[in-house]
Amino acid sequence: MVFADSGACRKHRKSAPAASPVALKVLVAGGPGAGKTTLVGSASEVGPLRTEEFLAGARPPSGGPGQGRGAAEAEEADERKAATVAMDFGRITLSGRLTLCLLAAPGQERFGPLWDELAQGALGAVLLADPRRPRDCLGALDRLQRHAVPYAVAVNRSDGPRRPPKEAVRAALGLDAAVPVLRCDVRDRGSVREVLASVVEHAMAAGAPGRRGSAPDLTRP
Repeated sequence: MVFADSGACRKHRKSAPAASPVALKVLVAGGPGAGKTTLVGSASEVGPLRTEEFLAGARPPSGGPGQGRGAAEAEEADERKAATVAMDFGRITLSGRLTLCLLAAPGQERFGPLWDELAQGALGAVLLADPRRPRDCLGALDRLQRHAVPYAVAVNRSDGPRRPPKEAVRAALGLDAAVPVLRCDVRDRGSVREVLASVVEHAMAAGAPGRRGSAPDLTRP
């Protein structure tokens, strides 16, 4: 399997002439249930599109030896379910010259091996944090750092009575001052576009390979 670019990205590049806009990949990462699918759906102009991929070698937690054919078939079905990951793709075309291809990376620990491919060629990433459980995204944060993917942290809206300050989230994740930490409502297209703009600007400022230059304005429809 190759996840370096989504099908939408590849199609965009193949159908476009050499001098036309480029497609760049942005990952959407975070813990399970952080709002990755909602973010992609809010921002995307095409979907989002969902695909399911089978990860060879993945196993569910062991529940003890099965007995009989029915147990064996159930165990095989459980293994396939545990090894199948759903990923969401989205796309935003900007000013007729740049396309961002959004890829929501799986948050479960068992899909960690996919990150070698997912991170390949990524411009940057949105790291979604649940303000009630900010440390749930530490696994995704570790993978982004290990793969040297520039990222901005988006603190998703909480419907609770209290919202911790952004600096409390920064401290909980151990982030340095250079990492953007933003408020975000993943249900709101404008809010998501502002976060994506921050990711692009931060990636270019960080010197992402081949991405230096002026960042596009993503806040405009």
